Amino acid sequence: MVKVAIDAMGGDHAPGEIIKGAILALSSLEDLYLVLVGRKDEIEARLADFNFSHSRLEIRHAEETICCDDDPGFSIRRKKNSSMVVAMQMVRNGEADAIISAGNTGALMAAGLLFLGRMGRISRPALLTPMPSFSGRPVLYLDVGANMDARPMQLLQYAFMGRIYAQQILRIKEPRIALLNVGVEANKGNSQVKKAYALFSENLPGFCGNIEGTEAYFDAADIVVCDGFVGNIFLKTSEGLSRAILSYFRKEIVTSMRYKAGAFLLEPVFMGLKEQVDASGYGGAPLLGVKGLLVKCHGSSKAKAIEQAIYKQVYPFINNEVIKHFEKALELLPLESREQIE
Repeated sequence: MVKVAIDAMGGDHAPGEIIKGAILALSSLEDLYLVLVGRKDEIEARLADFNFSHSRLEIRHAEETICCDDDPGFSIRRKKNSSMVVAMQMVRNGEADAIISAGNTGALMAAGLLFLGRMGRISRPALLTPMPSFSGRPVLYLDVGANMDARPMQLLQYAFMGRIYAQQILRIKEPRIALLNVGVEANKGNSQVKKAYALFSENLPGFCGNIEGTEAYFDAADIVVCDGFVGNIFLKTSEGLSRAILSYFRKEIVTSMRYKAGAFLLEPVFMGLKEQVDASGYGGAPLLGVKGLLVKCHGSSKAKAIEQAIYKQVYPFINNEVIKHFEKALELLPLESREQIE
């Protein structure tokens, strides 16, 4: 049985969409047990609209909520009865295998480090997100926002964890790993990326060199590594561009009968494009490098994203014991890496 604690009060559409997504996942996975954490009366009122297995769902009351504009460090220490903190404590105490939250990102990252702690060979955790591509399977990006100033050795740690994730979750036997850079040549980029290139070349199976943003969607790599500053900008720019393109099509199609007729004929193509660029397809971003599973969903997540975060992230991660695979892989880090992170 996979047991998941869900921060029911976190996110722009909480608790309604969070609960709806949880019920969808519960109906499709028979060995899933969910704990909805938040204000009990509000959760019970929403649950009245659904049919579900009561034996596999419980409510854990938490009176407080950490808001999106709360100070991360201050809020997790002062709001000890918040839905996020209570859910995190459940994972730390072994009452749940994972936590999912669409709430305050900074608070969730801080709580993950405070309550779960880092894995033995990791100096800074990283957020990983699968992003849609046109190759038929997602490309993994890390870090996308947890650590803004990653050292070369930390980038190597990210690459090792990304490689295991790709093997265990996406079933890619020998994933191709690239560094996101301003050029493909080994001597391009800032000093940190140049040093990382040398480390990757010497120690990382599957390293295929640097990749530019222009090649990110054309099957040039399975895993793209960067620091959280670059990764977060790339992620949000990509999401914004996909929304802008779809919005442009919707606006222009209604301006003439010829466009409407063409759109009718091309509807399968447009629907396929929408599916390809849908950021909710994998639900959320796991924080890799902590002693437990923490999945951060987008603040605007709706039911589909929550369902997919459980189905495509939490469920295979726990069943495949990915944390154990991380620990084994990180033992293969070169001696220099250990000395720099210990």
